[in-house]
Amino acid sequence: MYDLDKLFKEISSSFSFLPSIKNYANKVTFKTTTKRDIITNEKCILGIDVGSTTTKAILLATSDNAILDTKYIYTNGNPIKAAKECYGAFNDIDVQIIGLGTTGSGRQITGLHADANCVINEITAHSNAAIFYDKDVNTIFEIGGQDAKYSYIVNQVPTDYAMNEACSAGTGSFIEEAALESLGVKLLDIETLALKGENPPNFSDQCAAFISSDIKTAQQEGISTENIIAGLVYSICYNYLNRVVGTRRIGNKIFMQGGVCYNKAIPIAMAGISDKDIIIPPEPGLMGALGVALEVQKRVNNGLIEAKNYNLNELISKKVKQLPSFICAGGTDKCDIKCDIMLLEIAGRKHPFGGVCDKYNFASNTHTDVNIKTSADITDYVQLRNEIVGILD
Repeated sequence: MYDLDKLFKEISSSFSFLPSIKNYANKVTFKTTTKRDIITNEKCILGIDVGSTTTKAILLATSDNAILDTKYIYTNGNPIKAAKECYGAFNDIDVQIIGLGTTGSGRQITGLHADANCVINEITAHSNAAIFYDKDVNTIFEIGGQDAKYSYIVNQVPTDYAMNEACSAGTGSFIEEAALESLGVKLLDIETLALKGENPPNFSDQCAAFISSDIKTAQQEGISTENIIAGLVYSICYNYLNRVVGTRRIGNKIFMQGGVCYNKAIPIAMAGISDKDIIIPPEPGLMGALGVALEVQKRVNNGLIEAKNYNLNELISKKVKQLPSFICAGGTDKCDIKCDIMLLEIAGRKHPFGGVCDKYNFASNTHTDVNIKTSADITDYVQLRNEIVGILD
């Protein structure tokens, strides 16, 4: 007779393990706020954050900076359509919109379409919003659907910042896709499962391209779904701290912002790994939209821009037509990169976008119909060649 116990060899896990995420719950403060009633015909500012994954909009009262209404939707690769859906959500509210600002990756095209009187980057927008809630904040961790940013603030001014580069492992889309594709877990179930995990495997800051292999290994080793999900949550935080923050300073008052913070397990895990107390502001996914609305308010009050009335019906009906692209001729800079430039027609005016330089960015083409000169318009190519290489007649 064989001794069955001698036929099998016990193998230890290939992973190290981390503490339960819920152990650090006391290190995170989740702030809340309430919306007040809307006053008929009161003056408001519309702030829109057009991200690569989601588009967020808020209606801000100018009298007391109260957030009156919000909208949070998927961008679905079409920033103009997403912005129009936000306009439609506010269209039945009886207020005067005297300012409109945009931020996010789609800020330029959306700002151009709406003729926005303020277009700012996400670092400025998120810093404005954080300072609005707490003037002593000095560090911002911000994680969105496909990007992640860090800001350090001194005297209410962002002085250092960074963002993720090619890797998406420290973002919301990473855990959403990994959980659904490898484990069949839906986005809204991630928080509950992650907080149930008692012994999460350490996936470290694993790249999104290889995490599915680690998940399969964990499953083969009998690690539960709850613990794998908790390990994925930790992985996002490790990736952010190692690859975005790195050796940069982390202050003593940290705000964590972005849509991933609605999943409470992520900021709790971040607090555990960083060994820092973290504050989650009210509506953390709307901080970019709030920040750009506050910037519009500040610039109007300081006389830097003029207030003007925005008709949401007109914005919803305004068409955008994509015309054939063209090759940049280089202009007076005599550049020979030959960038392919997109050309849009909005309200009968042509607006070019694109290229590696700022020649065709938002600021240079918002308010004037552009007279475009392409390489196809130039017939004397000898003269063009002489200009590029610097040969004078």
